[in-house]
Parts: sequence; C-alpha cells; structure tokens
Amino acid sequence: MNERSQAFHEKVLYPVVRVRTEKAGGSGVLIYSEPDTKHPNEYINLALTCEHVIDDAIKVSQQWDAVVKRDVKKDYFEEVTVEIFDYAGSRVISANATTAEIVAYDKQHDLAILKLHNPRPQPYLAQIIPEDEIPNLALFDPVWTCGCSLLHDPFANPGTLTYLREVIEQKTYLMANSAAVFGNSGGGLFHGDRLMLLGLVSRLSSIQLGFGIDLLTWMQFSTHPERLYEFFRHQEFQFLFDRTDNYYAAMERREARRKEALRELLMAKE
Repeated sequence: MNERSQAFHEKVLYPVVRVRTEKAGGSGVLIYSEPDTKHPNEYINLALTCEHVIDDAIKVSQQWDAVVKRDVKKDYFEEVTVEIFDYAGSRVISANATTAEIVAYDKQHDLAILKLHNPRPQPYLAQIIPEDEIPNLALFDPVWTCGCSLLHDPFANPGTLTYLREVIEQKTYLMANSAAVFGNSGGGLFHGDRLMLLGLVSRLSSIQLGFGIDLLTWMQFSTHPERLYEFFRHQEFQFLFDRTDNYYAAMERREARRKEALRELLMAKE
C-alpha cells in the first residue's frame, strides 16, 4: 500500500463506525480520543453522528419538579451501541461493539455526540476542517462519502461538491454527488485532497415513482461545516477545536448553564 492509499485508509475509512439503537442504525465518525485526566490510563473517546440516527434512544417526559413546583420537561437517554472496526490494510478483521452514552444532541442541527464506554485510545480519528478554511471550499472539489450503507461495514464512494450552500428548512448543507443510501446517515463527507471531515451525511434526495420512492443517491446533503462549529459552541464543546479547553471544563460549563436556566425558571415563577 502506497503512502497516499495509507492516508485514505487512516483518515477516511478507519475513523468511521457503525451506530445502532434498539430500533435504528446508521453511521458515526470518531473525532476525539484524549487521556482522561480524572481516570489514569483511560481515554475519553467521542464519536459524532446525526441526531436522527439515535433519536429513539432519547426520551423526553414532563415530570413534577419539587424544586420549581411545576411540571418540567426532562430528557433521558438509553445507551447506544458503537461498532469500531479493526483492519489489516483494506480488510476488516473484527468489529468491536461498545456501549456509548449520548452527551450532546441537537434536533435542529441533526447532530449528536456519543461518549464511548471503551476507555482505550483510538488511534484513527477524523480531522475536522479548520473553521478558517471553510470559505476555501469550491465546486468540483473532490470528496468521499464514507459510512455504513444499509448497515454494511464502512466503505467509501467518490464524488465532487456540487452545491456549497443548500438551505433546507432553515439549515445549510453541502451537496455532493458521492453516492449515499440509508445507513450512511451520520457517516462522513471527507475532502478528497485534504482528507478532512467536512460534515455528516444527513439527507437524501428522493422522488415518488408510482407506489414507490426512488432515492437519488447522487444528490446527498451533508451538514455544512459551519453548522458543526455552531453546534460545538452551543453545546460548550469548544475543546473539539480549541486545545486550551478540555472535556471536563466543557461539562462544568454545561452544568452551570443548566443551573442558570433553572434559576431563571424559578425567578419567572415568583
């Protein structure tokens, strides 16, 4: 395997995982693996996926809160399964399943972050395109879609960027003609030259033909990279692109925001 081919394997194929819930399945991309500062010899491992892939694992109920003395909506999460693949070159030699918890999600952005319960370091991670390089994307840029089509083991399809800013339901997407079908959701759209993650495959085009629906596999829409950064900032996950930040600081900020929201709720009731 030459150096270029090895880079494609390590930066496009190997970081892609399969994600399963009780009722659904799709793809995900490993984006973070760093030492756990609170647990020696363990790592914090995170995967990025689409919210709709793990939606049935999110339960929202309205319950009485004794502190604020009113019904409050609360969300609860079921564990999901993430399958990480081991390779010998181009050949899958094992698929290792681990449970994972949902640590962040956003239905509007259709994005979610999973924290793997596997504490071992993950050597192959997708590199997200730096924010300041997003304006340099251009039509005809080569891309690869890599995911678990029809829940198959990960594989990649080549294509080009065909539209840079498609707006659907007030959300921006990249459009590419690299083929994608069901199961690709949550998988990565990678730049073919830089081998960086541009976004996640999120929507597929389809038309009604008679009594059936025909997928236009060459017209797929991926989360615009600007929305990745919006999501990270809103969720307080700046450590994913800012090395001066860290996972536990992010979780403390999230908890502080939650408490502040609860405080405002109490004040509004008074």
